[in-house]
Amino acid sequence: MKRRTALVSLLAAGLLVWFLRHANLADVWHQVQRARMDLLGVAFGVIAATYWARAVRWRYLLSPIGPTRFRTVFRTTIIGFAALGLLPARAGDVLRPYLLARQEGLSLSSTFATIVIERVLDLIAVLSLLAVYLVVAADVSSMSPALLRSVVFSASVAGLMAAVLAGVLWVVASHPERIGGYVQAADRVLPHALAKRLARMARSFSGGLAVARRPRELVAAVVWSFGIWMLHAIEVWIATLAFGMVLPFAGSFLLQALLVIGVAVPTPGGVGSYHEAYRFGMTTFFGASNANAIAAAIVVHAISFVPVVVLGLVFMAQDGLSLGRLKELARSAPEEGVAANQ
Repeated sequence: MKRRTALVSLLAAGLLVWFLRHANLADVWHQVQRARMDLLGVAFGVIAATYWARAVRWRYLLSPIGPTRFRTVFRTTIIGFAALGLLPARAGDVLRPYLLARQEGLSLSSTFATIVIERVLDLIAVLSLLAVYLVVAADVSSMSPALLRSVVFSASVAGLMAAVLAGVLWVVASHPERIGGYVQAADRVLPHALAKRLARMARSFSGGLAVARRPRELVAAVVWSFGIWMLHAIEVWIATLAFGMVLPFAGSFLLQALLVIGVAVPTPGGVGSYHEAYRFGMTTFFGASNANAIAAAIVVHAISFVPVVVLGLVFMAQDGLSLGRLKELARSAPEEGVAANQ
């Protein structure tokens, strides 16, 4: 664990060094001072709304598993995203379903499955908005052919992966008993008790995908997914305008796709990678100066992560959770999931 933390810290430090490699810090600070506080305040309000929207969407995904209270879902969402900003290896994606399942008496495997659905819906929404930008609003004449091909190819590959994953999840959700039977058939090569446990886990996980069999809830979750990522795009757009840079609203769809890639790097809160993704996007596609893009990247990242981390720490303190305790829970959650299916 200590070795992994050290490697992640080294990665984050390296990415920050790369991000600041050509920065004139005096110019960067000057750009921060010039930013419009009123627009940054609006951006803060918009990003706060995304967490409320995420809690609403999660309840739709959880509805086939069992009843949940909005207050618990919202608080758990905040704590989970705070953990994403504080802990490496995306520990918050494990902690969020673990804490909710424990508080609401739900199956851990089923609850974790809803996080998988969330990620697929997020990917579909981000790629769909990116496609809108590329097809409708992109000024392709300003891009080099090689750069345009790279963007289109990457988006196409990601879209294909999302379609395949969505198909696999639908099959798993539609045939939970059959999936459990397939897994239990592994007792030909595995100990019977282990195969039986894995089969129970597979059925439980499949049960968490049950929203795929309920059109009303699924459509609602899809609609809320697009709403969430429209809010993210609005936040990035407004915060960018606060620094006096030119960014067409549809251009924020491209920029947020790059930021999603940055956040996927397993450093706490995407430190370094998020910043570089923003800087690269603004300087490469929208002609921003390096100092202005760096200043905005630092502030946009802070707006996106600092408030949720602070509120998450407050909720953690109220629930008697420390950062060290969260680390322990993140390690023990998979083991408890296995034990629950014995």
